[in-house]
Amino acid sequence: MQSPADHPDNDLASDYLIAPDLGAPRLTRAVTGTDHTGAEVEVSVVEERPLTIFLNRQEIVTAMTIGDYPEYLAIGFLRNQGMLADGEEITGVDYDEELETVVVRTASQTTYEEKMQKKTRTSGCAVGTVFGDMMEGLEQVRLPATEVRTSWLYALAHKINTTPSLYLEAGAIHGTVLCQGDRPLVYMEDVGRHNAVDKIAGWMFREGVSAEDKILYTTGRLTSEMVIKTALMGIPVLASRSGFTAWGVEIARQVGLTCIGRMRGKRFTCLSGAERLVRDMDPDAVPEESSKHRRKSAGQA
Repeated sequence: MQSPADHPDNDLASDYLIAPDLGAPRLTRAVTGTDHTGAEVEVSVVEERPLTIFLNRQEIVTAMTIGDYPEYLAIGFLRNQGMLADGEEITGVDYDEELETVVVRTASQTTYEEKMQKKTRTSGCAVGTVFGDMMEGLEQVRLPATEVRTSWLYALAHKINTTPSLYLEAGAIHGTVLCQGDRPLVYMEDVGRHNAVDKIAGWMFREGVSAEDKILYTTGRLTSEMVIKTALMGIPVLASRSGFTAWGVEIARQVGLTCIGRMRGKRFTCLSGAERLVRDMDPDAVPEESSKHRRKSAGQA
């Protein structure tokens, strides 16, 4: 696995335990084309490659990914699909770069043939696959009523959106950040927001990190799957600079998830858990977002 020490050495990235590493090999490549005037241009484009995940001897899924943190992605995917239970002992994680496979090995025997026969295609870029019933396990989920300070939201949005990232470098990618208070901790990117969340879930599971005081920030839409994954991870707050889906909001209200979207500059909208917001900062004191760091969803409702 890549080490937290591998992230870029700059003031913003130094606040993170893991931050985007623009110098990592094989994540982007230069491609030559022409612009609207016919002039030749060279741009960085994000790579994507298949990664096949095994649980012990059983092949589970092949995901398209940028290829960083494959071990965390595999563990997080299995965790978010209910294939790794609380307290499950992982005896090994073997990544073969040449074969593009990750094998997660557990102390207990696992069989998921029946669950794998039932699949639901999920919305969004880099279409994800969820095995079994998407709502499985949600009936028992009741998230802690964790307070969220608006000063944290403003600080996080500024830090995250000005952190050097693959998105700002090449676009065509989503970012997800695990935060605590006003500090971003782990920043993961991938071609699909599902993968970015799974990487964070894998890191939390592997490192034994608690969820009840955390905030999950994503650049993608707040869809039903994003809400479900956040809730099953035990994280009580989900925030995004993008918008919502109706089912996502409905599920967030059901499980007690604070759901905040359309975060741009001083503006945001909370459609679930508004009673847990502590408005400790005057929005008029928050500067407008610089167009230099404005992401693709900045103009969307």
